[in-house]
Amino acid sequence: MCSDRRNAGYTLIEVLVAFMILALALTVLLRIFSSGLRNVSVSSDYAKAVLIAESRLASAAIEGGMSPGESRGSVGGGFQWTQRVTNYVAFPDDPASAPDLPAYYITVTVEWRHAGGTRSIDLSTVRLLRTGGLGS
Repeated sequence: MCSDRRNAGYTLIEVLVAFMILALALTVLLRIFSSGLRNVSVSSDYAKAVLIAESRLASAAIEGGMSPGESRGSVGGGFQWTQRVTNYVAFPDDPASAPDLPAYYITVTVEWRHAGGTRSIDLSTVRLLRTGGLGS
């Protein structure tokens, strides 16, 4: 009696190899999706931190006037900010620079905890001090 291999179906080894290939492919796909979700979470936190820092830079001249010093605060969601204001000297070695330019150098640092570590961003700007005249 001659058996026909075409009608016999798949062997156990062929089925196990197919399941192993499927399991490896699914593992790779799940890792790709989980890292994508993690990156979305991190970028969302960075976007919030940038908004907080930009808000602090914009309100630096409004709240209590500008004077050299440091202030700190926190915002909901676990974000802490530090604002540093120092006198700005444009080009100290350049005799042609404006020596009496009333300006401040403002730096805002926003820190937050993510995945067991601390992340932070720094934004800086130079603001002119209003001394009267137009627009003051």
